[in-house]
This record gives sequence, C-alpha cells and structure tokens, in this order.
Amino acid sequence: MCGFVGFSNIKENISNNINVLKGMTNTLQKRGPDEEGFFTKEHVLLGHRRLIIVDADNGKQPMSATYQNNTYTIVYNGQLYNTKDIRKKLIDKGFEFSGYSDTEVILKAYINYGTNIFEKLNGIFSFAIWNEQKKELILVRDHFGIKPLYYTIVDNTIIFASEVKALFKHPQVDITLDSISICELFGLGPAHTPGNGIFKNIYELKPAHFLLWNHSGFHIHEYWKLESKPHTDSLGMTCDKINYLLEDSIKRQLITDVPLCAMLSGGLDSSIITAYTSNYYKQNGLPPLETFSIDYIDNDKNFVKSDFQPNSDNYYINIMKNKFKTNHHNIIIDTPELVEALEDAMLARDYPGMADVDSSMLLFCNNIKKEATVALSGECSDEIFAGYPWFFREDALNSNTFPWSIALSERQNLLNPEISKKINLKEYIDYRYNESLSNVAILETDSPDTAEKRKISYLTIRWFMQTLLDRSDRMSMYNGLELRVPFCDYRLVQYMWNIPWNMKALNGREKGLLRYVVRKLLPDEIVDRKKSPYPKTHNPSYLKVVKEKLNKIIENPNAPIYDLLNKNYIKEILDTNGSAFTRPWFGQLMTGPQLMAYLCQVNMWLEKYQPKIEI
Repeated sequence: MCGFVGFSNIKENISNNINVLKGMTNTLQKRGPDEEGFFTKEHVLLGHRRLIIVDADNGKQPMSATYQNNTYTIVYNGQLYNTKDIRKKLIDKGFEFSGYSDTEVILKAYINYGTNIFEKLNGIFSFAIWNEQKKELILVRDHFGIKPLYYTIVDNTIIFASEVKALFKHPQVDITLDSISICELFGLGPAHTPGNGIFKNIYELKPAHFLLWNHSGFHIHEYWKLESKPHTDSLGMTCDKINYLLEDSIKRQLITDVPLCAMLSGGLDSSIITAYTSNYYKQNGLPPLETFSIDYIDNDKNFVKSDFQPNSDNYYINIMKNKFKTNHHNIIIDTPELVEALEDAMLARDYPGMADVDSSMLLFCNNIKKEATVALSGECSDEIFAGYPWFFREDALNSNTFPWSIALSERQNLLNPEISKKINLKEYIDYRYNESLSNVAILETDSPDTAEKRKISYLTIRWFMQTLLDRSDRMSMYNGLELRVPFCDYRLVQYMWNIPWNMKALNGREKGLLRYVVRKLLPDEIVDRKKSPYPKTHNPSYLKVVKEKLNKIIENPNAPIYDLLNKNYIKEILDTNGSAFTRPWFGQLMTGPQLMAYLCQVNMWLEKYQPKIEI
C-alpha cells in the first residue's frame, strides 16, 4: 500500500524536472512512510512512496522489467488478492519472478495479457505503467475506486498522483474553483461526481477505467461494469454462493507480512469478518485475532436513539469478543481531539469531508496503527446487501434525488444570495442524478420492486459507497495503515447485483438475505440486531465547540468562506443548534453539528489551498 506520482510529455524532453518530481512525491510520505523511489526518462518521470506490506526486499518501486527488448516500468498503490493464481499462469507461460510481491505480478501480467488483465485483477489498486518502446503511459484504477488516482493535462503534459495535493506541487497546475466546484461542495458534498476532482481541470480516473497516453493523445476506456442478467439460482444455491464468495474474499485478504487486525463494532458486517477471520486463525494455529472498536467519552450517557442509530455498540462488541476470543482494544476519543482532527481529516482528503465522521476515523486509524499495519473493515456491505433505511423508506424512494441528501432547498439556502442567483444547485444535482440513472440496465424480467431497487442500488454503490471508500482510504493511509474491504470483492458485488429484491430483502428486513446466510455463524443477538451505522459522538460539548468555531468564522469578514455563505441562514442554524436545517443533510449521521463542522472544514480548506475562485 503506497502512493505514487508522475508526469509525461511525449513531445518534449522533461527529464530534468527531478526536483519537481521529488517535491510531488514528498507530499505522499504519510501514504508510504517506509521507502521512496524515482524513475526518470526523456518523456516520463515517476515517483513512489512505499508502505511495506509484502516482500520487503523484492517489492521496491518504481519496478522495471524487460521483455522482448522492451522495458516496462510500474508505480503501484494497492494490494492484489489473486496474486498466486496469476503468478502460476505466468510461470506456466515461461515468466520468472525475483520475489513474491504483487507489484511484480501485475507488471508481468500486463506485459503478457495487456489491458485484458485488468478486469481479472482481484484487489484494491491504482497504478501507472510506462512502455518505453511505444512511449506510452497507462493509468488504471480498480473496479470500485477503492484506491485513488487523480490527473490533469496542461500544455501536452499529463500530471497524475494518488492524491490531489501532489498535483499542486507541479508548477503548471493551478488551484482554481469554478461554479461546478461550488455545486459539488454545497450541492453534493461531501459526495462528489465520479470523475470530478472538484478543483477546476482536476479529474479522477473513474473506477474500472484505464487511461492511455501516447503520441495520439489520451484515451479513456471502461474495462468492467456491473452486468444486469436474470438470477436463476434457488435460495439455497444463492446462499451457498454468497457464503463461498464471502469466505473466499476474507481469506484472500488475510495475506500479509505485517500485523493484521479487524475493526469490530458489534454490527452484522464487522462481526461477519471477525467470525470468519477468527475461525481461520484458530484452524491454522495462529494467535487470537486483534480487534478494535471506537467510542467517545460520555457517549453512553448522552446517547439518544433514532431511526438511523437505534442502539449503541458496547453490548454487542462484548458478545463477539467473548464468543470468538479476540484480543479486543476499545479506543476512546474525546471531544477536543475530535475537533482538532477536523483539519487533518480535511488535509487527508484534500477536500472538506464527513466532518467528525472523518476525523474520528482518522483518530481511530492512528490508534490502530500502533498495533497493526493492516486492518479489515466491514465497509460496503450496506451498499450491496441493501442495509440503508433509504432502500425501504417511501420518502427517500420517492424523493427523485440522491436519497442520502434530500435537503435540496436547505443546501441552496446556504449560499450567499448573490451567488445563489447565479448557481442553481438543484439543476446541477438533477443533472448528475439523471446522468447516473441512465447507466442502469433494467431487465424486462425485473419486477417493479427489483427495477426500482436496481436504480437505488446503483446510485448507492457509485456515489455513497465511493464517499465512504474515499474516507476509509484517506483516513487510514494518512496514518500509514492499509484498510481492506472484503465486502467490496467485485465477484460478490456482481453476484448480488442481480439477486431479485424479494430475495435480497428476505423477511422484509434490511440485509435480510445476508442475515439468513450467516445465521449459523454468529450469535442470534448479532444476526437480529437492527443496523447501526459507524458511531458518532453524542456529547453536547462537540456541538458547543463547532458552534463556537463557525460563529467566529461568519463574524470575520476576512474569513475565506465569508462571501460564499448566507450569513442570516447560518446564524439561524447556529441559534437553533442546527435544527433550522430540518433533516440530516447527508447520509444517516450528519445533522446540525456535522453541518457546522463541514462549513468549518470548507473554511479551513480555503485557507490552506488558497484557490482562485471563478464564479
């Protein structure tokens, strides 16, 4: 797990820009704290920061290989879970390997199979490969965008990096916001349009896409997508296949040369991963699994039930750690450090994010890193097994917009009235919403329920899940921690995509089919527990602090966000402790305090990056 940067100009000699390359690479030190490496040729420069997970001696990057008098060089960020399978096929074709790193396997697989190999890679990855003979660069991103990759093109030069901050160290890259940036920040944020880097002329390579850069320019291709087809398996066969795919995905992701652990909230998803992993450890004579949970000072005292967060975690965590004999660590976060970490969380993302949902994850990962370098997470289960309330709530299903972000008029009202006259957030949101839905293939055999849920599933996978995957990657890698997400195995997601709604929502429950599959694996109390999302703080001191911070910002005419906001509406939100913004403004957890924190993060972001604003 690492970070990389690079730039290429096919028409000019750029090899003397090594200092620019080093400056860009240095920004990714947190992603790769263990090693750095550089590669320079006439038309391309590549830089790499490494977090050592597998094969310390033979996995150094940039890595080059020569085949039939041509040299190929790779920089790579990720982890491949079918390394052994692909290596065996390559050995049968006559390839030799100096070690057992997945980097070498990907490079030689590309040499042999070309772009046909991408859809067969099972893992989390983004990488760049330079073909010296063709003078061709290829950029690739995994099936669901678990690993990031950003790029921009300026004056015949393509500049790319694992994080946006690295791009800004290149002298040709401007830091600019335009009207689309404002729509993304205030209309969609903290989500963003797939492919959009929020800053003007900054793009992300979309998941399951690759980009070719050569003498003919640049070309982007989709190498994989969800395929809609009839589901013909019986309930029993469906359960068997899900069980196999789940267990296989988890086992594949246990390969590492460094300490591994699991995040455990006592919810269904993290408990499934803990159970499978603990059983595997026991069968193979390994020490007890290390598990970690997060909580907040005085949370039990201040906890209030809601439809989105019906119960707290501690009771269920104790059931799991006792049942599976894990060595459990409970991380307790206090309000001051949660607020202080808002800026680091913004810097980790390069954008305003999910407020304390981000900063708590950042602090959680920081504590885990003291004991482990790889962690397993239950992320992505809710998206593919239909775990969110909006799969069932009529107000969300009939909203005709992204169901985790239905407070459209309130979002528009956040903007300064003069800006609001120029920018219609609803029009932009509607455009992105309908653009996404146009990609959903509905079958004639789909029932009305299944057709409707295909649409909501697609939106959830491509938008909401991406926001959470971005959070997981940035907050973990900011601490030099690799976070793995077994539920996001593309084979499992593809299989679940076509299961009809009456089977997926078995017994009328969220994640009903998943509960049925794991009924014998877990205690009944875990299986029957109502979904509860990633925990947030309920301590009133958090509201008090972020309210004070936002109040200072809107009272300061020199604050960079000052001219963007509708100060009267912001004051109303502050005066009512957030209740003037009548609904969760994003997802399940982000209500008044999180909105205030988000606006604080926007101000921090503008202060740090100092973009030009063109509206």
